[in-house]
Amino acid sequence: MTVIGTDWRVVDGVVTAWFDASSLTEGAVWARRVVALADDVEVDVRATGVRVRLDSDEHAEAVSVAARELGLAADPAALQHLSVGFDSPDPGAVTPFWLRALDYAPTQDGGLADPLRRDPAIRVRRATEPRPLRNRIHLDVVRPETAVEQAGLGEAFGPFGVCHADPDGNEVDLVPGDALDEGGRAADWQAVFSAMACYRVTAPTQQADVAVAAAELADAVGFPLLVDLRPGFVVLDTGKDQWDGEAHGLDVDFTGLAQRIQTAARELGAVADPSLPHFVQLFFDAADVAAVRAFWVAALGYVHDRRTRLTDIVDPRRLNPVLAFQEIDVADTDRRRQRNRIHVELAVPADLAAARVAAAVAAGGRVLEESEGRWRVADPEGNELVVVGG
Repeated sequence: MTVIGTDWRVVDGVVTAWFDASSLTEGAVWARRVVALADDVEVDVRATGVRVRLDSDEHAEAVSVAARELGLAADPAALQHLSVGFDSPDPGAVTPFWLRALDYAPTQDGGLADPLRRDPAIRVRRATEPRPLRNRIHLDVVRPETAVEQAGLGEAFGPFGVCHADPDGNEVDLVPGDALDEGGRAADWQAVFSAMACYRVTAPTQQADVAVAAAELADAVGFPLLVDLRPGFVVLDTGKDQWDGEAHGLDVDFTGLAQRIQTAARELGAVADPSLPHFVQLFFDAADVAAVRAFWVAALGYVHDRRTRLTDIVDPRRLNPVLAFQEIDVADTDRRRQRNRIHVELAVPADLAAARVAAAVAAGGRVLEESEGRWRVADPEGNELVVVGG
């Protein structure tokens, strides 16, 4: 197990820590100190705490010192990172499709990564086992309408006219987003399942000022905004559907809040980039949705969406992708028996991996394969989760 001090762990190859905080504002004020320490730092501010990711451990102790000075305690048990694995007989044939669909960048290991490291990475592995039938897992991707058009995936199909398939048959619903407010009061914001505004900034001080201003405005009305800081950017996000009153259940006019945040960001000199809003979720087809969903809740530590009519499960800290489920015909036995070409990969601190596997098994999973620090686990219908410790 790799440990840097008591606060930090290496998760999916990245030096990572989570520090509990009592509010968005407290987290954003502390983030001001963090972004001043290093150029490569990534900070995700949430209403309950802050995640920090570093490219090396050089500044880890300084970040921990800054946290202790403000009374913020680290919680390594909160750390996890999801990515998506593809099995393909010809990885070189499928990766160009997903580069266009996701607007990701290639990685040195042959995979694909979100340039802002917010949405899940894609890892492609060569596999020769024939799997000709439709997967039971697909991706939903929502991007601005112009970006969807520029992706150039060809003619869409399916009941909503948004589905595309790569050369192996792996499917993506590539959905065009829309303006959050047709009246133009919150022109910087787009609805891409989430309501999102992405601002370009020129200096860490400006970045921190935008984050603190957004946090203070959100805290004033009790809204749990997601505030993500990346080198040169501030991303403000509601999380899936959370701009809608039915979803968040709060006495908040989010469009009005978005307008106030937009005004503050513009006054600080931040410039919105309408091409950047981007949302990715995983969608599972299941014969027994309740059983499959229960497995993934236990394995990932997720919670149910508050809307009982939906099957969505979400990361309680909104740091990892949403999973959604829909029912398929139980008579479709051949498709249900076929091993998927897509699976989920979960990276957690090495000292927590065995407990996650045990929780998954207790929720109806079974271990298919085990090696040092790595487990391949199937849910009740054979969808696979690879758990990696460290």
